[in-house]
Amino acid sequence: GGVEPSPDLRTVRPAAAPVQPSSPFRPPDLGAVCRSHMGMQRQPLNPQPNPFGNAFYGGAGSGLIREGLSAYGGRFLGSSSEFMQSNISSYFPNPQYYFQVNGQYVRNKLKIILFPFLHRGHWTRLGEPMGGNFSYKPPVHDINAPDLYIPLMSFVTYVVMTGFSLGLLGKFSPEALTLQFTKGLFGWLFQILLLKGFLFSLGGGEAPILDIVAYAGYAFAGMSIAVVSRIFWSYAYYFLLPWICLCMGIFLVKTMKRVIFTGARSYEHATRLHYLLLFVIAAQFPLLFWLGNLGR
Repeated sequence: GGVEPSPDLRTVRPAAAPVQPSSPFRPPDLGAVCRSHMGMQRQPLNPQPNPFGNAFYGGAGSGLIREGLSAYGGRFLGSSSEFMQSNISSYFPNPQYYFQVNGQYVRNKLKIILFPFLHRGHWTRLGEPMGGNFSYKPPVHDINAPDLYIPLMSFVTYVVMTGFSLGLLGKFSPEALTLQFTKGLFGWLFQILLLKGFLFSLGGGEAPILDIVAYAGYAFAGMSIAVVSRIFWSYAYYFLLPWICLCMGIFLVKTMKRVIFTGARSYEHATRLHYLLLFVIAAQFPLLFWLGNLGR
């Protein structure tokens, strides 16, 4: 067997010392540190008074400034609104004005258009004060006022009668009717440009655009009668159309001279004025003959 060590030779191990529990870690109190730091640096503050602060944010000065700005803004907006309304109304008046007509006005107006030399009254328009401003009376109260009812109804009649005439001639088609409609619009536009050019050359181009549109559209009243006459007797068309051209020219000359351009008589270049008036009359003949042509 093995030899056992002697008890005297055995190593005696000392007992382990007991482990003492360590104290837990405590973080510093940040709130206390901040309060202590702020308490050390807090000093009484004496801010300097702002002499302009109360003027804008409170007090009597603020009310005065606000009242001044609001009053100035109100006057500025009011004057701007009046300026815009006066300028817009002078060039683009209310369209409802041009449709205030009745049967008596339509009959009398057609007599003046077709027989202008028989009109014994004046050609000036009647005015009336309205809201502190001067305005013209509507057509129902003034025979010399322009309207859009007669031009529009005459234009529709012209297109319908030309279509009916094309049917009698065996040439009716949607394309032919569209061509006559387009010719009518171009003829109306040419008449508008002619009258605007007349006014511009004489320095009176500030007439409302709807007035010019109305005066230019009166040509279709005579054209409708001429087209209807051709349905019953073709030769009547060639007798009536020159007469209608002459009457339309006289009507436009008297209207442009005494209604739209009120200062025509005092125009310093009288010779130039007379030539322009003759040109307006002469331009009616090729224009109306072109409108009456049915493409034959």
